[in-house]
Amino acid sequence: MNKTVCLFLLIAFCWGCSSNSTTEKHQNKRNNTTNVRHKIKEIVIEELLINNYSWLQIVDNYLFIEDHKSANELIHIFDKDNFEYITSTGLKGQGPGEIARLGYIVEDKINRKFYVTDHGKNKIFSYDLDSVITDPAYLPIEKMKMGEQLHPWDYAFINDTLSIGVIVEPIGSSDFKPVVGKFNMRTGEIKLMNYTIHPDVKKKRICFGISEEHGMYIECYVPHDLMTICGLDGNLKYNIYGPGWDTQTHGIDYYGDVAFCNDRIVTLYSGEKSFKDGKSIWATKFIIFDLEGNYLKTLETGYQIVKFCYDKDNHRIIMSMDDDIQFGYLDLGDLLD
Repeated sequence: MNKTVCLFLLIAFCWGCSSNSTTEKHQNKRNNTTNVRHKIKEIVIEELLINNYSWLQIVDNYLFIEDHKSANELIHIFDKDNFEYITSTGLKGQGPGEIARLGYIVEDKINRKFYVTDHGKNKIFSYDLDSVITDPAYLPIEKMKMGEQLHPWDYAFINDTLSIGVIVEPIGSSDFKPVVGKFNMRTGEIKLMNYTIHPDVKKKRICFGISEEHGMYIECYVPHDLMTICGLDGNLKYNIYGPGWDTQTHGIDYYGDVAFCNDRIVTLYSGEKSFKDGKSIWATKFIIFDLEGNYLKTLETGYQIVKFCYDKDNHRIIMSMDDDIQFGYLDLGDLLD
């Protein structure tokens, strides 16, 4: 073997090692912590009684609160700037235009609509935003029927022929497998991404975040200290391993909700057992990463946070909590710097 060939092979080998090392990131310490409990402001809702386990979503100029346990309307709509109550929609039931089992809400910014997944009827319903706000009797129309085997869960709507998000595949009668894929709302066609699961993970449970602006999506593993960053082409960019990384699960919840906040990735993070003394234990802290998954800081709230969403216009995080206060917000200011 001549010197030129040997040199080429050496360069190729070194490049491969370097590429792998930049893709796999191990973070053994995350100890840059700021306590922000005193900065959290309560949102007082007097018009409605809303159950503790509620989901939040920003749609246009509104804050949507999903109350899965409500006996009547499942979706409550507020002004996102001042949190004044506006109206409720999504009547619970089996009738036409009613929701049997509420799933995720997804915004269609182009057409001023939002889509609601009904896992009871196995359908996605389309709501006209302006009609919901002005007409208390408004009922949605059916957008698409979902497949029995593969069906969308949490996703981002890009256009009628392209949405990207978590696709759920039922396994038997009591289990499922979540993977990220693309689907077409017109045809129902689903195509899974190239990178579907970390090879060392046996049972996958994730929270999902996506940024069309930055061309990437995030999978945060709940029972593993692992965050995966992929491009919108479905190819892996980074695996981020936290200090608690293990291929086995130990009844500990690590990540919760994840969102892109400008050029930062913000995630809920627990690292504690899921239950203690018969009570659910929720994350109290946010971990901040840059777009390459490098750890920047931890924000400790001191509150048990169920869900959160990011209000880009006001640059703040809005939270639902299982604590002394039920809803609150945190003005981010320069906290993400």
